[in-house]
Order: sequence, then C-alpha cells, then structure tokens
Amino acid sequence: MNQFLDNFLNYLTVERGLAKNTLDAYGRDLARYLDFLEKEAVGHPDQVTAAGVLRFLALLKEQGLAARSRARALVALRTFHKFLLTEGVAATNPTTRIEAPKSLHPLPHTLSPSEVERLLAAPVGEESRDLRDRAMLEILYATGLRVSELVGLQLGDLQLDIGYLIAFGKRSKQRIIPLGEAALAELRHYLELGRPFLDRQESRHLFLNRRGQGLTRQGFWKIMKRRALEAGIRKKITPHTLRHSFATHLLENGADLRSVQTMLGHADISTTQIYTHVTRERLKRIHEQFHPRG
Repeated sequence: MNQFLDNFLNYLTVERGLAKNTLDAYGRDLARYLDFLEKEAVGHPDQVTAAGVLRFLALLKEQGLAARSRARALVALRTFHKFLLTEGVAATNPTTRIEAPKSLHPLPHTLSPSEVERLLAAPVGEESRDLRDRAMLEILYATGLRVSELVGLQLGDLQLDIGYLIAFGKRSKQRIIPLGEAALAELRHYLELGRPFLDRQESRHLFLNRRGQGLTRQGFWKIMKRRALEAGIRKKITPHTLRHSFATHLLENGADLRSVQTMLGHADISTTQIYTHVTRERLKRIHEQFHPRG
C-alpha cells in the first residue's frame, strides 16, 4: 500500500498544490492508517471495508485523539481513497458513507469594541515603531487579515488612491479588501514618517523590524502582547484576536455572512459561521445580565 501513498502525496504536491503543512498532516495520518491496514493484513485498496475504516477511527479515539484530529484524519482517508478510485486502482471508496466525528469548536477569543479602541490607541508615540505598530493594528482590525497575510504585505499590494489593499491568503488566493479611513490615515502616516527610518535595505516589505527586514509572525505577536499590556488588557491575546474581533463586530452591526466570508478569505461559509455562534453567545450573556428573569 505504501506505493499508493507515495503516488498520492506526489499528486497533492503537483496537481493540487497543497501547502507543506497540509501535506505533512496528510502524510502522518495516512502513514498511521497504512500501519493499521498492514496489521489487519490488508494488502490492496479493494480489501479495505467501511468497517475497517471505522475500526481505525475507533483506534484513534482510544489513543486519545480529539474529535477534530479524527475528523482531519477522515478527510485524509477520503481524499486518498477517492484518488485510488479515480486512478483505477480501486473499484470502491469505503469512506463514502462514514460521517466525520462531531467536534465542539471552541469559540474564538475576541475583544469588545472598547478594548479594541484601547489597543489601537496604545502606541502613543511618534517614533517609527509607534507609527508602524499603530498602522499594523489599525489594518488588522479594519481588514480582518490573517497575521501571515499582514506581515507578508508588499508595497505593491497597496492601492491607497482608492483605499484598498491586495491580500494573498491560503494557496496564494488573492482578494481585495477595503481599508477604511482610520487605517488609511495611519498607514499613510507610517509610510511618510515611519517606514523611511526603518528601511535600511530598500525592502519591498511593508512592515519592517528595527534591522530593516520584513517583520515575522512571531515578531508581530510580541508587539501585540506588549501593546495589549500597555492598554490594560489582561484577557488572552492571540495573533488572530483582531481578525476574530473584526468578523464578530461586523456581524453584530448587521453585516451579512457572505460579505464577511469574502473579506476573511474563507473558502467555505461554514468556517465563517463560527462567528454567528460568538454573537449568539454575547446576546445570551446580555440577556442573563439585564433581563429580570435572566
């Protein structure tokens, strides 16, 4: 069976263009699966049954894998067996009728609008790094960019005359996102008075560290944690906190789910729907706090 795995991973690399992290995850899940099949004396794809796949998923549960990890493994198995079917190696796909393990998705951490205002106002100085930090935080909250997309921005990705920027998300998918007046003003301020003093290497990266190199995700996380402390915010902060807050606040103020999906760059609207749960939980807390019989 290992020969089929090699062909499959090559297909994912060449034909599907999957990211390295995704390929590594598929490889780990399928290597574990093939070890299981070998112990069950399964030597050909047509010998795999739905019952066998269910036994494998049950084994993963016994080993302590969370429902989300088991669901990811099932996606790998489905894609693998679909490939074998398409290639004519197998006559059936034993995973077709198997449902994914149910997982409770943790609600994303968000900031309240007042906490966002405090965070955005935390870099109060006029030094280059203060201007850079204000511009980064404003852009994250205005656009909902992933942190990797933010630090990956190039000067050529800006369309300041019309108030947009171009982001390159997962699988290099391109999307155009409006900036908003506040973010646009801070970005122009940084480009005029901050970035020239950081740019020591004629870099094309928009946001630079003190050495004049493109800022990293880890570098931004450290900046955000420091600015959150300066703002007096003690709740958990992650690199995605402003992205989550962006989506939640848009929905709370009446934005439609499809528009938010487009701005976030989600391929599937089910991914965006997690934010509707956040807004419902907030309404529930408000009801419990203020209703006489809450």
